[in-house]
Amino acid sequence: MAEQPQQAGSAMQSRARGGARPDVATLCGLGLALGGILGGLILEGGTIAEILQPTAAMIVFGGTIGAVMVATPLRVVLAAVRELFSVFFEKQQDPHSVIEEIIGYATKARKNGIVSLEEEADVVQDRFLRKALTLAVDGTDLQEIRKMMELEIALEEQNAEARARVFEQAGGYAPTIGIIGAVMGLIQVMKHLANIDEVGKGIAVAFVATIYGVGSANIFFIPSANKIRARAHAASQLRELMLEGVAGIVEGLNPKLIRSKLEAYVQAVQPPTGKKASAKEARAAAKPAAAR
Repeated sequence: MAEQPQQAGSAMQSRARGGARPDVATLCGLGLALGGILGGLILEGGTIAEILQPTAAMIVFGGTIGAVMVATPLRVVLAAVRELFSVFFEKQQDPHSVIEEIIGYATKARKNGIVSLEEEADVVQDRFLRKALTLAVDGTDLQEIRKMMELEIALEEQNAEARARVFEQAGGYAPTIGIIGAVMGLIQVMKHLANIDEVGKGIAVAFVATIYGVGSANIFFIPSANKIRARAHAASQLRELMLEGVAGIVEGLNPKLIRSKLEAYVQAVQPPTGKKASAKEARAAAKPAAAR
């Protein structure tokens, strides 16, 4: 009997050691996009120095940030800035490790009763799983546990969507502000029409602002919004799995049945491609699969 808590503790320690690692897709994607654009510029006979215009950058990025702050509460903007960590770094959360942890709890609860998980519940690393397990140990009705935890999942999805919209808004404003910067540059060019050489150089510089606006929107802002949504969806999937596992413990199901259910759930909520499944759709898909 002492073996099962030890296994659960090992699973928790393994997850705690996971930490975060650089997101290879983000880094390679940015490198490939910038490399392709700058490489094309150089092949066309241009130089990188030609598009390094601090004034254009000030107009585009300053204007974009200002517009986003007007459109969005400051606390959401700050939360979105912190969320950039999830764009460049990927949290290592293996659903199969979570399943092993839950099975350890289920085995102990089946042998000694769910109250025997009180000590384990206090030291669970994941906040969501800790709360769900604590409610279960305290004797909360299963339906109430589901309502509370599903509400928490929904609220977190809404918060993640609000953070993603900050970058999506920036992606919408940046190209327009880039055009404003280009027009401002052309206004300055028109003051020197007598010198045709200076006019040509001035026009080239003026359009750099447009490059900054369109480029930042399509290479960074909009892709970042989509990556934040993807991260939030993956987190919701994992929380749904945890909730189903705790529900199985409360119902007193055989650990083998819980494992079968959760493994089927992982396959159901992680389709290889295609559209994002909602939390309710994921549970509906998982339950029939487990029954089969």
